Amino acid sequence: MKVLITGFDPFGGESINPALEAVKLLPETISGAEVIKLEIPTVFRKSLAKIEEAMEIHNPDIVISVGQAGGRFQVTPERVAINMDDARIKDNEGNQPIDITIYEDGEAAYFSNLPIKAMVQEMKENGIPAAVSNTAGTFVCNHVMYGVLYMIDKKYPNAKGGFIHVPYIPAQTIDKADKPAMNINDIAKGLELCIKAAVENSEDIKAVGGAVC
Repeated sequence: MKVLITGFDPFGGESINPALEAVKLLPETISGAEVIKLEIPTVFRKSLAKIEEAMEIHNPDIVISVGQAGGRFQVTPERVAINMDDARIKDNEGNQPIDITIYEDGEAAYFSNLPIKAMVQEMKENGIPAAVSNTAGTFVCNHVMYGVLYMIDKKYPNAKGGFIHVPYIPAQTIDKADKPAMNINDIAKGLELCIKAAVENSEDIKAVGGAVC
């Protein structure tokens, strides 16, 4: 089994992206699955092109993209991606699409087919703060999650895919006293546990993971 896991380069004025740094720390094999690590640009379209190239080369069974969500307290597997780019800030090449459909022939939304609740449970049982997230935003993170699930729908029906958001690391919050942070080793451990759960669970578990609002 092969798992392709991607992490974005720094964006939004940050000098580091905990998503990419945590991906770099992952072992080469998890639960018997080969782990293929890929850095992707925080750029609309180019990020997806790089992932698609890697999917064509490696034909992974699982594709997980990881992104930074400054302000979150937990490692959060995403439930759904929407067919909409609506960028509050510019990407790393100055693109700022507003109310743009990602793929005209795509569904309004795609749900992750990863066992996201099993992933959350695996993390919590091992001391990593975790929760299901019901919004991947409308920036490049949602763009990538939607694009990967679109590719799975159109070209790779036997693959599973999804997205995980991670918090800031402490070095990023020196001037952000109101923002939570998580140690990079804990973030990496959370990602490792997510991959473990994804490899070992062909179906998701039934567990509370919703939100009131």
